[in-house]
Amino acid sequence: MKEFLLGKLDGHALPHEWFTIGGSVAFVLLGLFVVLVLTRLKRWKWLWNEWLTSVDPKKIGIMYFLAAGFMLVRGGLDAIMIWLQQAISVDGSQGYLSADHFQQVFTAHGNIMVFFVAMGFIFGLINYIVPLQIGARDLASPFLNTLGFWLYIAGILMINMFFLLGGEYAATGWLAVAPLSGPEFSPGVGVDYLIWSLQISGVGTTLGAINFIMTILKMRAPGMTLWKMPLFTWGSLCSMIMAATVFPLLTATLFLLFLDRSFGTHFFTTGGGGDPMMYTNLIWMWGHPEVYILVIPAYGLFGEIVSTFSRKRVASYTANVLGLIGVSVFALSVWLHHFFTMGAGADINSFFGLMTIIIAVPTTVLVFVWIATMYKGRIRFTNPMLWFLGFMGVFATGGISGVMLGFPPADFQLHNSLFLVAHFHSNVIGGVLFGIFAGITYWFPKIAGFKLNQRIGRYAFWCWIAGFCLSFIPMYILGLMGATRRLDHYDSSTGWQPLYVMMLVGGFVIATGVALQIVQIIASAIEKRRLRDTTGDPWDGRSLEWATPSPAPFYNFAAIPQVTSRDAFWEMKKQGLPKPVYEDIVMPKNTAAGIYISILAFLAGFGFVWDIFWLAGLSILGIIICVIVRTFNEHTEYTIPAAEVEKLEEARARATKAADAHKVADTGEDMGLREFIKVVLKWAWDVIRNKRWRTW
Repeated sequence: MKEFLLGKLDGHALPHEWFTIGGSVAFVLLGLFVVLVLTRLKRWKWLWNEWLTSVDPKKIGIMYFLAAGFMLVRGGLDAIMIWLQQAISVDGSQGYLSADHFQQVFTAHGNIMVFFVAMGFIFGLINYIVPLQIGARDLASPFLNTLGFWLYIAGILMINMFFLLGGEYAATGWLAVAPLSGPEFSPGVGVDYLIWSLQISGVGTTLGAINFIMTILKMRAPGMTLWKMPLFTWGSLCSMIMAATVFPLLTATLFLLFLDRSFGTHFFTTGGGGDPMMYTNLIWMWGHPEVYILVIPAYGLFGEIVSTFSRKRVASYTANVLGLIGVSVFALSVWLHHFFTMGAGADINSFFGLMTIIIAVPTTVLVFVWIATMYKGRIRFTNPMLWFLGFMGVFATGGISGVMLGFPPADFQLHNSLFLVAHFHSNVIGGVLFGIFAGITYWFPKIAGFKLNQRIGRYAFWCWIAGFCLSFIPMYILGLMGATRRLDHYDSSTGWQPLYVMMLVGGFVIATGVALQIVQIIASAIEKRRLRDTTGDPWDGRSLEWATPSPAPFYNFAAIPQVTSRDAFWEMKKQGLPKPVYEDIVMPKNTAAGIYISILAFLAGFGFVWDIFWLAGLSILGIIICVIVRTFNEHTEYTIPAAEVEKLEEARARATKAADAHKVADTGEDMGLREFIKVVLKWAWDVIRNKRWRTW
């Protein structure tokens, strides 16, 4: 009976090692702090009604940013732990991590950064910006949007659940390659946590991708044909088509691995007639396109930024769009270069090596379009433009090393080395993260209503650039010297330690950059009266999102704009903005259905992790019931009358005028670190002197 009720769950699942105990205490204290603050401020009802149950894609986008930012810190700490172990674990010293714990940290870092940092930020940007760029008030399915977000949150909870129950994460590498992920080599629950965190969040990604595709194809403003869409929207469309294509493959692959582990099937077990190479093929048929799913929206974003800050139309819109499509198509046919060393044969290796080199062609087309756009432009070196230029340098390093790895003979020597890890991070940090930072900086006035502090932002940018060079250039060198991936101990005779120490120093410099980005946001909030955007168009932008106030109202547009050209808002400004004609607006109602379904999905995954099959079965039944109830709910929308829309717009105009009148004059230079520290210390002294903490 006990086994039926609790499955494998027993007292040994409680935290019992220093890292799980520390992680559990940290998460519990963080949760208690949030609960205390919300209770003291009496914000529970506000949080539930205004945010948690909201179907507004702008609010969902902001929640994606917050969750992904938290996971960036979480995954970054894992990276520091890895580099610290490698810097000190030499000769007689075994470092501070056991070999198994090191592999768990290594695996968690990869899963967190790809699934819960990069994907979270990209989905946040698409949620907030794409509806505004295409002149839509919402997404095609607001319910699927909120469901996708809460499944993402459920995945975050699942991937961190091992701190509280289980005591271990997978030690298999971030893709859980078979047979290492099978029950023979990984008998604990770590791989199961990996499987179900990725399954739950992956289903949310698939639903979100379908929703974005339908929104872009069916909800564009009148006159906006496909060939008049902004480049970020084009990049998002290509990315989401790829996601809808390959994420079901990830779901199926992980489900087969789950069957092998929990029910004794042998899909990937050689002894039972299965084939581990089938797992490798399936997981990389998803895994390599995933990198491009992340980077292609950034490609579109860079086209927008270069055009705006060069004060020119993009040099060749058609070439840019065809480059995005070309990268998307070729990205689906290069996955086998990840296992050239597995003996697929000379013909197959030659084909995939050739495709790996060819994919550089559309990428190079994009680069030349951006360079041509800057040529003879009046370039403004704002922070978004700095992130773009940083991307050009870092991503070029990753692209050149990628072409090297596209040659099977070179790959045979470098495949399992740190050279490959450095190549991957050059692409993901330079292409994805720098793109995300550029996009958030560029659209921050639209999101928050005020610009980010440019001065502290420049400090953060240079920390990221310096930290990247210190961390990953030594990694290229170590790879050429023979250092392998996942190495937690080595001999001093190799001469590797100074380079590992340099990587650790680079990690601390990057961490400083992250801290400065947080300081940048706080300093900007302190200075928001001076940095406030009262025009809705702080950069003199070209696309429709800049036609809305900052921040945009919940209905986005009081009157849907009529599009006549590619740079729709730029043309509107030249011809004079039309007077809006107000009409009734139909908007979706808030719903908690996505939260309920995600809680049940988490419980189902937890049940499968611990073999509590009655819990998993009841949770799946609950999901089905929730979906049926939601499907037959006919009261999911409400109407805002035209007269009410006009009143809201007039009230907003008066508030903007008042804010503009009280806006502090721009003195030129933003607050620096010294001024920020003075402000914080003054505030802290004021709290202590006046005993303000007693009010808490």
